[in-house]
Amino acid sequence: MIAGPFRILWLVTAISAGGLGLDIASREPEPPAALATLPSGEISDASVRPLPFFFDLYTFRGENDSTTVVAAFAVEAGNLDTKRVGDNNRYRFNVTLLLADAALGSVTNRHDSVFVDLPRRMRDEHLLYTHIEVKTPPSRRIRRTVFMIDATEAGTGQVYWEFVQIPDYSGTELMLSDVALGLPDAQIGWERGGATLALLPTRQVPSRAFDIYYEIYNLPTGNPYTTEITFERVAVSSREKAEDYVPVRLRFEGESTSAAEGTMSEMRRVETSFEKGRYRMTVTVEDLIEGKTASRSRMFELRTSGRDATMVPAVPVAPLIR
Repeated sequence: MIAGPFRILWLVTAISAGGLGLDIASREPEPPAALATLPSGEISDASVRPLPFFFDLYTFRGENDSTTVVAAFAVEAGNLDTKRVGDNNRYRFNVTLLLADAALGSVTNRHDSVFVDLPRRMRDEHLLYTHIEVKTPPSRRIRRTVFMIDATEAGTGQVYWEFVQIPDYSGTELMLSDVALGLPDAQIGWERGGATLALLPTRQVPSRAFDIYYEIYNLPTGNPYTTEITFERVAVSSREKAEDYVPVRLRFEGESTSAAEGTMSEMRRVETSFEKGRYRMTVTVEDLIEGKTASRSRMFELRTSGRDATMVPAVPVAPLIR
């Protein structure tokens, strides 16, 4: 078991340096299952177990020319061990986000602990999900590492990494943030722009209804604009043909209420009758005064609606690298 932030500091620092011969999963384009194991002698081979989980990153304009990065995590309850605490079963897991840019010499990281106490075990397919947020400089090529461990069972954990781009939202042209997705009617969750979103990884979107959140940058206050949201089915096998599905388009009109810093947030409810499968969502905003447009696309997967999910707030533990 990786017991606390100091052992994790040693492990993740080594990961960011690419050393120690760790077995780490790269997600290009899909995340294969792999386990980040400690060197021999730390944990016996028999006790090492992978912990598959889902994740996604969403980016938004930050303060002082930085970019806000939010990582959404989800794990099936059946993949976690529990510990008896009083009359309850405690599910506990730790999540880490590390962003390392060798060219800029910058490392941004956060390590949080998540737990929930329940009177009985949940169904194996029940999702526990959470999020963590950091601010980082924009980057054309940054190494993104996400890490989850089962804080109850020794030797259970997993790492995914890949090189990604962190957008720069500091310009003056019309821009859109990432499009974030979440469960509808959230009471707790990620809060931004006056909205609360129960953030989900894009592979775990319910088919019945979901919320989307995005931000529009540099649309002058008072300018009329239109927003078009297009959903296109994406073929995932040779037996499917994307052209057999007609794209669905939603169109809205409004007038910019952009804040002084040039940011306007929008949150919309999508109620669908879409079939289970993979889709591409594209949000396009047009400034009707200046004739400028901006678009942002996101791939996501609709699943059946029967799976329950519980949002669990993450509690910061400590920075891994200072």
